[in-house]
Amino acid sequence: MNTATDKRIVATLDAGGTNFAFSAVQGNEEIIEPIILPAQPNDLNQCLKTIEDGFQQVWDKIPASLSAISFAFPGPADYPNGIIGDLGNLPAFRGGVALGPALQKQFQIPVYINNDGDLFAYGEAIAGLLPEINKMLEKAGNPKRFRNLLGVTLGTGFGCGIVRDGELFSGDNAAAGEIWLTRHKQQHDCFAEEGVSARAVKREYARMANLNIDDCPEPDGIYEIAIEKKSGNIHAARETFRLLGIIMGEALANAISLIDGIVVIGGGISHAHKLIMPSVMNELNGTIQSINGKKRSRLVSRAFNLEEQESRKAFCTGEMREIQIPGSDTMISYDPLQRIGIGVSKLGANRAVSIGAYAFALNQLDKHRN
Repeated sequence: MNTATDKRIVATLDAGGTNFAFSAVQGNEEIIEPIILPAQPNDLNQCLKTIEDGFQQVWDKIPASLSAISFAFPGPADYPNGIIGDLGNLPAFRGGVALGPALQKQFQIPVYINNDGDLFAYGEAIAGLLPEINKMLEKAGNPKRFRNLLGVTLGTGFGCGIVRDGELFSGDNAAAGEIWLTRHKQQHDCFAEEGVSARAVKREYARMANLNIDDCPEPDGIYEIAIEKKSGNIHAARETFRLLGIIMGEALANAISLIDGIVVIGGGISHAHKLIMPSVMNELNGTIQSINGKKRSRLVSRAFNLEEQESRKAFCTGEMREIQIPGSDTMISYDPLQRIGIGVSKLGANRAVSIGAYAFALNQLDKHRN
C-alpha cells in the first residue's frame, strides 16, 4: 500500500474539547482548508450535529466521493466498534455513545475511530521515521530493516501507540500502549504521566524556581529559559527537562523490552528533545541488577540517539562482518549488533495523526475488499 500516491479521499477530524477541526486527506496530503466548528462538549445532540455538519461540509468541498471517515477521538472507547466512553473533556459522551455507527448510518460509508497516540504511531510508521530509518540503512549498505515502532507523544499527557509489522496494534480492549500508566521511577506510587507531561514540567519548574504554579510559564517558555532565550531560573529549567527524561526513559525501557522496535517522539514538549534525550539515553543504556547486586544492561538491545550525527552513523553502520557457512566455502553477511533507535518526529504530531488516520482507513478498506 502506497498511501502517498493513493487517489482515495478520507475525511478526518481533530477532536478537541473546545473545537473540532475537519479536513480531507488524499495521497497523505490535506486537500481542503480545515473546517473549524465549536465542539459543544456539554450537549450530546448539539455535539453530534456538529460532527455530522462538519463531515457534510467536507464532502461538499471535495472533488470526488469520500471513501471513508477516519479520525482520532479521546478515550476511553471501544474503538473497533466506534463506541465512545466517559470522556473528561467532552462530558456529553458519558455513558457510552455509538458515534461510529451513527456516522456510518448518516453517510453510508465506513467509519474508523482510533486513539490519537495510535494514529500518531501509525503515521510515523507509514510515512515518517520508520521508512526514513530503513532508507538510511539501505544507503549505508546495511541489510538490517526495522518493522516495528513505538510512538510516544509528550504534551498534555504521555501518549503512545504501537505498530507491529505494518499493522496498528490496539490490544483486545483497544487499550494497548497505555504507557502513561507505567510506574513513575522516582515516586513509585504514581504513574509516569505525572512526571512526563506539560503539568509535570510546570510543577517541577515552579518547585525548583520557588514560584507559585499560577505564575509559572508554559513548557515552551520554560524551554526558552533553559536555552537562555528568555530570562528565568536556567538551572531549574534545565533540571526540569532532565528529570522528565529520567522518568520517560524508564517508561520507554519497560515498553521497549516488550516491543523491540524503533521509538519516535512527538508532541509539543518534544521540541525540548536536546535537553530531554541525554537522560533518556542514560536510562536506556544504563544498568539493572539482580537481587544479589550483579549488574547487567538495562536493555537487551543498545539504544542509539538518532538526533545525533555520530550516534546515527554508528546505528546505520552496525557491526557488519562476513562469516562462513559451516561445511562450505560460502560467506554470508552478519550484523550481530542488536539495536533500536530513538528519534524525533519529522512529520509533526498533527500531520502524523492525519496520515495515520488516512492509512488506517485505506488498510481496512483493502482488507474488506480482498
